[in-house]
Order: sequence, then C-alpha cells, then structure tokens
Amino acid sequence: MSKVLLIVNPSAGGEKAKAFEGQAKEKLASLFDDVVVKYTEKAGDAIAFARQAARERYDSVFVMGGDGTVNEGISGLAEQDYRPTFGFFPLGTVNDLARALGMSLDPEEAIHQLDLTKVKPLDIGKVNDQYFMNVVAIGTIPESINNVDPEQKTKWGKLAYFISGFKQLTETNFHEFRLTIDGEVREVQSSTLLIGSSNTIGGFESILPEAEVNDGLLHLIYLKDQTLLDTLVAVPELLSGNSGSSEKIEYMTVKELKVELLDPSIRLSINVDGDEGDCLPVTISVLPSHLDVYY
Repeated sequence: MSKVLLIVNPSAGGEKAKAFEGQAKEKLASLFDDVVVKYTEKAGDAIAFARQAARERYDSVFVMGGDGTVNEGISGLAEQDYRPTFGFFPLGTVNDLARALGMSLDPEEAIHQLDLTKVKPLDIGKVNDQYFMNVVAIGTIPESINNVDPEQKTKWGKLAYFISGFKQLTETNFHEFRLTIDGEVREVQSSTLLIGSSNTIGGFESILPEAEVNDGLLHLIYLKDQTLLDTLVAVPELLSGNSGSSEKIEYMTVKELKVELLDPSIRLSINVDGDEGDCLPVTISVLPSHLDVYY
C-alpha cells in the first residue's frame, strides 16, 4: 500500500495554503492509497515530520509552503538511511527550487501537473550541520536578506529584497576571507560570497547559468570589490548572469569549501536558503544526487 505525507505550512504565502490544501489532498489521494496530512506550527516542525516519515518508510513526502518549508522538508530527509521521494507545491515569495526545476509557480497548476513518473535526482548542499537546496550567501547581500521583515516579503514579494539590498549597499562592509577550496587555500577581500547548488538565487535565474540541480558541484561566485564603487559596478554584472570570471567577479565550481574570516573577532552570520544560519567559520559540501524529487 503506497503512503504519502503532506506537510502544510498554514502561514505560507500570506496563508494561501488554506485555498489549495484541499486540491493537493485530492490530487495525492488519486495517486496514493493513504494520504497523511500534518501542519507546521513552528520552525523545525517540517524537519521532524519528514524525518519521521523516512523512518516509517513512507513512499513520498510532499510539502506545501515557501522556500523555508521546502528546505525543512529536504533537511528532514537528508542523510537518512531510507529517503522517500520528495515533492512540493510552491507557495512562497521566491520559490527558487521550483524555478530551478522548471515547475509552475502557480500552486493550482503545480498540483494539477503533478506526475509521479517525472522524477529527477537532486543535489543537496550541506553547511556545517544544516542543509540547503539553493544557496549559502555570505556578506552584504545576505545581511540585507536577513533584515527583510516577513510582512514586507508578504506585501512586496521579491521587491522587498531589492529595497533592503539598496539600503544595505550604502553600509557595505568588505571582509578578508580565507577560502579553502577543495584543499587549496586562497585569501580574498569581498563584500559578498554566494555558494549555489542550482541556477536560481533569490528568484534570479541568471546568476549561475551553468549550474544544474544534479551536476554534483557547488558553484562559488564572489565580488572582487574593495570600494562601494566596485560593488555598484559588480552587482549589475552579477545579476545579469555569469559563465566565468571577470575583473569584478570570480566564479568557480567546487566540491568542498571552508570559509573563515582572517579576523576571528568579527562575527558574521551566513544566510541559508533565505534564512539566517551559523556564524563563520563554516564548511560547505555537496551530497550528489542525494534525493529524488518530483518536478
């Protein structure tokens, strides 16, 4: 008997889950013998629900929510001995993984188009003891993301990140980093580092055009900026898409990366799939084709 867990974040997308939950349950009931529904109430619930489903050997786990809920669902399945096939219905502000997989961003259409024969392997990133499916961001850009109020995200969508980002640019900090890239050490000065596992970051599908969700690589890109003017020149180039390094941007693919500050007295937190994560130093690696995902 096939069994599926549907994890619903009732507050996702301005509480849009209420409008689509019934459709999702009906669709899943047409594909599985048994549909179990659980609702998140706080951070970490989706991780616990997904992990328990893995232990109980459910056939599939679906989440209904934004990127944060998707991250939690994936995190609950990552590195489990048995991993159910993962699926999701996008309800968030940005929906990066849905974009990377070419899924419809319209929840009703995404539910209607679900096809259990359409499955592909998905790389999972790991940073310290956390997991990510899109990006680890360090420096000015992630600081601006961390400062976005949830109400602003609901009201303005992606524009909220622009507003916060431009405010943050006037207070850009440049840090000296030590990067250990697949065992080789280099020291760089930069305001912003991005480590992506797919081509889509913050809703922009052009930042890492060479990245694939299952290429077994992490894609490191950082600004080679030392002044605010450098940053203002580099950011538009970053957003326009890069398939290589340039005067203002460095790009490379890696398997494992350690990021630390030369000045250990500075406290700098990272951003993991849109949410605040650990402070530096961090070690980042990739789990290639670790999870099967419906798309």
